[in-house]
Amino acid sequence: MTMQIFSVGGAIRDALLHQPVKDKDWVVVGATPEAMTALGYQTVGKDFPVFLHPTSREEYALARTERKTAPGYKGFVVHASPDVTLEEDLARRDLTINAMALPEAHSGLLDTASTNNSAPPFETVFAVHGIDPYHGWQDLKNKTLRHVTTAFREDPVRILRLARFAARFPEFKVAPETLQLMQDMVDAGEVEHLVPERVWQELAKGLMTQKPSRMLDVLKACGALQVLLPEVNALWGVPQRAEHHPEIDTGVHLMMVLDMSAQLNASLPVRVACLMHDLGKGTTPQSEWPRHIAHEQRSAKLLKQVCERLRVPVECKELADVVAREHGNIHRSADLNAAALMRLLERCDAIRKPERWPDILLACECDARGRLGFKDSVYAPKARLVKALEVALSVTTADIAAEAQKQGLSGPAVGDKIHQARVEAIDRLRV
Repeated sequence: MTMQIFSVGGAIRDALLHQPVKDKDWVVVGATPEAMTALGYQTVGKDFPVFLHPTSREEYALARTERKTAPGYKGFVVHASPDVTLEEDLARRDLTINAMALPEAHSGLLDTASTNNSAPPFETVFAVHGIDPYHGWQDLKNKTLRHVTTAFREDPVRILRLARFAARFPEFKVAPETLQLMQDMVDAGEVEHLVPERVWQELAKGLMTQKPSRMLDVLKACGALQVLLPEVNALWGVPQRAEHHPEIDTGVHLMMVLDMSAQLNASLPVRVACLMHDLGKGTTPQSEWPRHIAHEQRSAKLLKQVCERLRVPVECKELADVVAREHGNIHRSADLNAAALMRLLERCDAIRKPERWPDILLACECDARGRLGFKDSVYAPKARLVKALEVALSVTTADIAAEAQKQGLSGPAVGDKIHQARVEAIDRLRV
């Protein structure tokens, strides 16, 4: 069999959508590992044959099939050989929009497909030379996320991937039969076998999309959210005080906050903080609804559990903890005097980590504007709190420490002097 090389997957999808092609995946049909290394390709794959191109360093994988042998996503037997066809390789992929291919000879247009002046148009080239056995192009046109074959059920990670794609392409709908398949997988316990690292990886990617709420929407619709993030799932149906939250439902509020974080181009730690800032409201006794007394402390406790379970990076966990504990105080900071403001800065560790302060305030802004009717509002506390930290840090601590030592003071007493000087500096902001 003659060796053939095809561009596959996301590169084809993004080119047809006129979006920049960031990652290129290549499949090689009719080749052996020995033939690849003889051509100068470098072996990098552990579980199946993947090679680095001698010059471009892009990944080239031998065409393969997969057969599930155990629950979860690790129990697979991989078969890669020259007799595996391109169509068989495409059949193992998750969604039809990711199961298209183009011969290498015609793949040069991928880099220019996102521009309007490419000649000939990429669609024209794909219509003639593209390989699309599962009608991915039609699903792109119809804005539909659909599984390729029922083999979709063999890998529960695909539920997370589909939810992530729904967040990336929020105008796309999930095909009813695909949603049913996902529900069946959840009912069969497949999601319970996912390892934390992979769950976090997909969730993080979904949070960084243009509409993160869609990811939660899809995961909730198929039942996976209850399995993966029961603390988050518990927020739907929990009412809040209408004068503060016209949208009422805490789950709805959460999705609005997440989408606001995307609108404001927030970093991943900020978006994680947004995801977890109100977890405690899900544990408020119904007898106390719609009030949520001390939910901040409960949120901090719950998010710690979530972060440990999913092995969330420390940077994300620490920011989420501060935001969960202090977002209410930050919202109400206009009512705080200088001493209380200084204590707030200290509880947020803003003096020691001033570079984190803007992220804390941004997460709080997302919370404030992620409410019905507040999307375009100005977050009033931000300017004052930025200035408060600025003036607190402007205090010359070395001079104060030296003067305190002349007075015979040491240790905590010196710290108290510095603290008081910062309070006085903040107080002058009111003048």
